[in-house]
Amino acid sequence: MVLVWLIISYINGALVATFFRHQIFYEDPRYILFIHMVINDAIQLTVTITLFVLSYIFYKLNVSFCCFFILVAVFTTRNTPVSLASMAIERYIAVCKPLHYPQICTARRTYIVIGLMWFICAAPDITDLFVTLATESLSFFHESVFCLRQNVFKDPILAYKRQAFDIICFSCVFLTLVFTYLRILFAARSLSTDKMSAQKARNTILLHGAQLAMCMLSYISPSVEIILHLIFPGQILEIRFANYLIVYIFPRFLSPIIYGVRDKRFSKYLKIHFLTLRCRHKLWTVTPLDKDNM
Repeated sequence: MVLVWLIISYINGALVATFFRHQIFYEDPRYILFIHMVINDAIQLTVTITLFVLSYIFYKLNVSFCCFFILVAVFTTRNTPVSLASMAIERYIAVCKPLHYPQICTARRTYIVIGLMWFICAAPDITDLFVTLATESLSFFHESVFCLRQNVFKDPILAYKRQAFDIICFSCVFLTLVFTYLRILFAARSLSTDKMSAQKARNTILLHGAQLAMCMLSYISPSVEIILHLIFPGQILEIRFANYLIVYIFPRFLSPIIYGVRDKRFSKYLKIHFLTLRCRHKLWTVTPLDKDNM
């Protein structure tokens, strides 16, 4: 699991480095939203991997420590589908309203949208924290528990509130993806629209839909895990590993593929980044004798 995290972190690190080393991406809302999702997913993977490993080693963790990890993991996990919706809307405006795109989609407005996304994703769980602080004694936060959300935020009302918010959130994201896909599909049939650009945008939104479907697996994964545990009673660790890999790792692995490989502009600068690293590595490995000959 740590090896998988290291590989994906290396890829994400290359994407982030490519973005910040080239000012051409700084003013483009598309790449700003993309790099925000990459950083968000990198944080989510780092936190969940850390929690995953600590749970295997220590089994029980301090409640305060666990609370911090759970909140960050929930914020970033919920942020992924909201980011997908915002990126789909940006593609819709670029294809269907190209004349208004420079006025609607600016770098400043993009950062405002990112701030709103974090507020929307964090607000429901911040209230859960306040309710827990008000209902639980201070001694509870010094105890050790198996670090699950229901073991920290135990009030059943919070679970119902969380389910209602997640259903509304994912429904809005799903409807946004369907709307933008259909609008771009209809626009692709228009003579005034760049068909190649529309086709690429449509394929991108389809991949966003695949990511969203994989993100939604997190809602049924606990039930599936229980059923598989009944079928394979001695394989709980393997079941949890496979569940985590499919539900949390694979959706985050799609982001580099969608933009790092498919997007020609970003792919070009990404190749330059790797070539630069390769040249530096060769210079570092040159022996003193080779330097004298040079």
